[in-house]
Amino acid sequence: MTPGLLVALAVLAVMLVLVLVTWLRVPAFVALLVTTILVALAAGIPAGEVIGTVQQGIGGILGYIAVVIGLGAMFGGLLERSGGARAIADALLRRFGAERAPSALAVTGLVIATPVFFDVALVLLIPLAYSLARDSGKSLVLYALPLIAGIAVAHAFIPPTPGPVAVAALLGADLGLVLLTGLLAGVPAMILGGLVYSRFIAPRVE
Repeated sequence: MTPGLLVALAVLAVMLVLVLVTWLRVPAFVALLVTTILVALAAGIPAGEVIGTVQQGIGGILGYIAVVIGLGAMFGGLLERSGGARAIADALLRRFGAERAPSALAVTGLVIATPVFFDVALVLLIPLAYSLARDSGKSLVLYALPLIAGIAVAHAFIPPTPGPVAVAALLGADLGLVLLTGLLAGVPAMILGGLVYSRFIAPRVE
C-alpha cells in the first residue's frame, strides 16, 4: 500500500472513530478497537495476524504509559475527593483578584487537568465559572472559555494526560521534552484562544 493510501486510510479511521463515539454513542475504547481491526484488515494484514498485531501494538504502548497514567489518575482522584482542586482554584482566584478571574481560571484549568481527565476537570471546575458570571453579571463565556482552554491544553499537550504520553511512546520522545514543548506550544494557545478570544466574543454572546 502506497503512503498516500495509508494517509487516506488514517483519515478515514479518524472519521470512523468520531462517528462511532459521537453519533452511535459507542464507548471510546470499543470504537478504537473496532476501528483498529478494520484498519489492519484494510491495510492488507492477513486476518489471522490481525488480533496478534493489535494486541502487540496496544500492549507495547500500554507498557510505556500505564504507570504514568495510573499514578496521574490516582493523584487526580485524590484532588477530587479531598477538595484539593477547589482549594487550588480558590487560592488562584484570591491571588489574581476579581478583575483577572479569567486568567486565574485558565491557570486553574491548566494545573488541575494535568493529572485529571478532561471531563473530570470540567465537572469539578465549571461551577466556578457559573458562580463568577452570576456574581459579576458578565457573560458566562468570559469565564468558561479560559477555563476550558486551560483544561484542553493540559489534556492535549502536557503529560501525564494519556494523549501526550501515548504520542511520546509512539515517537520514542523524552517525556521531559514533551512537557517542555507542550508548555511552549500550549500556553500561547491558551492565552489567545482562551483569554484574548473570550474578551472579544463574550460581549457578543448571551
